[in-house]
Amino acid sequence: MANSIGKSLICALGALLLLSSTLASSDAPFIVAHKKATLTRLKSGAERISVSIDIYNQGFSTAYDVSLTDDSWSKDVFNTVTGNTSKSWERLDAGSVVSHSFELESREKTLFYGAPAVITYRVPTKAALQEAYTTPILPLDILADRPPEKKFEWVSFFIATACLLYFAKKNRLLAKYGSLMSVISIVVLFIYLVATPSKSGAAKGSKKKR
Repeated sequence: MANSIGKSLICALGALLLLSSTLASSDAPFIVAHKKATLTRLKSGAERISVSIDIYNQGFSTAYDVSLTDDSWSKDVFNTVTGNTSKSWERLDAGSVVSHSFELESREKTLFYGAPAVITYRVPTKAALQEAYTTPILPLDILADRPPEKKFEWVSFFIATACLLYFAKKNRLLAKYGSLMSVISIVVLFIYLVATPSKSGAAKGSKKKR
């Protein structure tokens, strides 16, 4: 009995020490950053890359001399359109957030793997600069080939649907079950359009085989 009570007291003291050390270490800035990049195809044939970075201080004290550097964008592939790939702030208070964005442009077809951006900041209780990293981005397929639009198939789809509705009104039997048949026909046609490859894609495939 005494042994079990002693073990319980030791466990309780250990838990209190762990909790106190956790609370002591949490009295500092805690930087969390999210990086996002989106692609926009331009009429000129280039690809516009819009990059945005949000930096959160989820700690309990202020971070000073906050600096953001995102130098993973090779100058051989990307040209800066607006903004800069680096930014600095004097301070980032606890519970606050700052954002930075810039735009790039590329005319080179490639699959780009961007690295996380680096964030450095200063804590008054520590001499060395602290580092944090943004979340990574998904691979960017620059100037990727887009599947051809199925314009002819969509025109056929609407013509077939219009014909079904017309005959449904003209025929008594179809008038009774016209709405149901229209729904079924639309579903069947939609499945056909999705499952059937376009003619241009099939032609490209046949040329590659030759």
